[in-house]
Amino acid sequence: MREITIDGKEVRVKATPLALLYYKQEFGSDLLGDLVKMQNIEADMSQIDTVALLQLIWAMAKADEPKGFPSFEKWLSGFESFDLSDAEMFVAVMEEAADGFFRGQQEVSRKRKPGK
Repeated sequence: MREITIDGKEVRVKATPLALLYYKQEFGSDLLGDLVKMQNIEADMSQIDTVALLQLIWAMAKADEPKGFPSFEKWLSGFESFDLSDAEMFVAVMEEAADGFFRGQQEVSRKRKPGK
């Protein structure tokens, strides 16, 4: 679980299987497929689909606090702005997603490193 800040508000995000389900239910798309697309263009922030990024954040925030969590549109209406230049926030979201959804792959990579 990580905390990020959007519009001065703390948002807790958690990459769990529930986030995968909520994303599919709300957006009719596969979170992991969309995440891979985002990671492929991570180096060029101008290419990021900001709505897809917000959808990812929403699904992981709902996974952290599922009871009574608002719909995507209602959740978005609670923010007046979204700082697209906040690279720290973007990195935290991507790291949480990688840690939660690709944990096995990361553990294999750690075991392959010399001295580990």
